[in-house]
Amino acid sequence: MGTWQTFDTTADRTPIVDEALLAGMNLFDSSPMYGRAEDTLAKALHGRRDQAIIATKIWTSSPAEGRQQAAHALRLFGRIEIYQVHNLVNWKAQLKMLEALKGEGKVVAVGATHYDAGAFDDLCDVMRTGRLDMIQVPYNPRRREAERRIFPLAAELSLGVLVHSPLRNGVLDSPPSPQEIRAFGVKTWAQAILKWIASDRRVSCVLSATKTAGRPAENAQAGDPPWFDADQRERLVHLFQ
Repeated sequence: MGTWQTFDTTADRTPIVDEALLAGMNLFDSSPMYGRAEDTLAKALHGRRDQAIIATKIWTSSPAEGRQQAAHALRLFGRIEIYQVHNLVNWKAQLKMLEALKGEGKVVAVGATHYDAGAFDDLCDVMRTGRLDMIQVPYNPRRREAERRIFPLAAELSLGVLVHSPLRNGVLDSPPSPQEIRAFGVKTWAQAILKWIASDRRVSCVLSATKTAGRPAENAQAGDPPWFDADQRERLVHLFQ
C-alpha cells in the first residue's frame, strides 16, 4: 500500500490499514514528501507494528535535514525495513547515512527511487555502484520505460523492485467489457492491471494507494496466483491500442 495523498491527513486511517492487513497487504510505503503520511501510518499501526513492513524515504538535499527525517521515522516505527533515497535527491550523502543506519541494525535494506524516466540513466548509475538492495520506479501498461533498462539491470544485480503509480496515466479510463475482464481470471479492470504488473517476475511488489473502504481487499486479490503468462500480458497491452 502506498500512502501518497491518501495518508496526508489528520483523519484516522486505521480502518484502511485494518483491511489491508486482513487482506495480506502488509508492506506500506511512505515519505516525508507525502506531508503527514508517515505520522498517520504510524498511528494506524499502533500496537501491531510487527505486522507491517515499512518502506519510507529520505527526501531532502540537506544532510542535516536528512538525519532529522531519519530520526523522526525511527521514532515512529522503531526500525525501517526498506529505506530509500527519494528521487535520488543528494543521493551520495543520503545513501551514506542510510548505509550507516543499516550497519547499526536500524535499517534492513536501502534503496533509491525515481518517478521520471528521464532520470533512469542516473538511477542505473547508482544501481551499478553495488550499494543498493532495491529500487522503486513507476510502471504500468501505459508507462513501460522501466522495461527497457531498469528491470533488466535490477534482475542482473538481484535488486528488489517496488512499482508505484500502477493505476495512473489513464489506465482505468476506458475499461474493456466485463466479459474481456473476466477472461483474465479477475473481477475488475484494476485487478487485471495490477496482476499484469505483478506477473513480471522482476517486480517484487506493486504499491497501490487508496482511502476508500473495500479497495485494499479488491486490490490485494490481484496478488493471488495464477499469474499472467506472456500471451495474457500481451493481450492486455493490445486493449490499450
